Amino acid sequence: MNAAISSRLLAAEPPRFPALAIRGLAGTSFKPKHLAAILDEGPQRGFFEVHAENYMGAGGPPHRALEAVRRDHPVSLHGVCMSIGGEQPLDKAHLTRFRDLVERYEPALVSEHLAWSTHDTTYFNDLLPLPYTEATLGRVCHHIDQVQDAISRPLLLENPSTYLAFAESTMSETEFIRRVADRTGCGLLLDINNVFVSATNHGFSALDYLSDFPLSRVGEIHLAGHAEQRDDEGDLLLIDSHDGPVTDAVWKLYEIVITRCGPLPTLVEWDSKIPDWPVLKAEAAAAQAILDRHQREMRYAAA
Repeated sequence: MNAAISSRLLAAEPPRFPALAIRGLAGTSFKPKHLAAILDEGPQRGFFEVHAENYMGAGGPPHRALEAVRRDHPVSLHGVCMSIGGEQPLDKAHLTRFRDLVERYEPALVSEHLAWSTHDTTYFNDLLPLPYTEATLGRVCHHIDQVQDAISRPLLLENPSTYLAFAESTMSETEFIRRVADRTGCGLLLDINNVFVSATNHGFSALDYLSDFPLSRVGEIHLAGHAEQRDDEGDLLLIDSHDGPVTDAVWKLYEIVITRCGPLPTLVEWDSKIPDWPVLKAEAAAAQAILDRHQREMRYAAA
């Protein structure tokens, strides 16, 4: 880290303003490699999302970087290791650190995944799928209640990307998510790329899925790129890789959702093969253009 960046980080004050409303704004994942470019540009329209687990230490360079970004921009805090769907109790130390981050940075949005990632003391670097049963429903709701009690605010729950389905499931994914939201009062994070990936892998209609999804509970949208592979039978298999631009098919689904729901906060994820800042910024700008166009159309319709 060069001296110029270091001096700006050390000069950065803690967050000085409360969490901002980010309806109608597009944002991007915050990556440390983009810090210098972001600081050089100064305050920008939009927001940044960070993975909570990257900031669970007490201090150091990660926090100085995030404080510098948070000084001028809203942030969204996205958890990836809470293991909401795990069979074992939530890790109390992890939950405490998560709560402390919410208090420290006052994020505009807080989210986690409908998945599990732990077994005994082992943490898997993956977001593993769940069977949609009454027993799973009770466990997920209990864990969400614990998180929401700890952070004193609603949690947004993200729909998964999946590569297999469980024979023991007794309800659809959309029904399961609707019942979780109804029972816990949580909000939802609709990852449209995940919908497209799962629909392609399992052979169902992404549009039918969205029609059955509780869109009124959605507080944030995720967009991302995916990779194409072939399974052992030679059939197309999509991987939620976050390593490229948003595809045309996902942009089309996004337009449909925004038409139905209005200009929801939208985050472009790019977590592997990370490009230079102008490339990622352009992806967010494309989402912002769609949001702005729909907001103009809403104003014209109301006039």
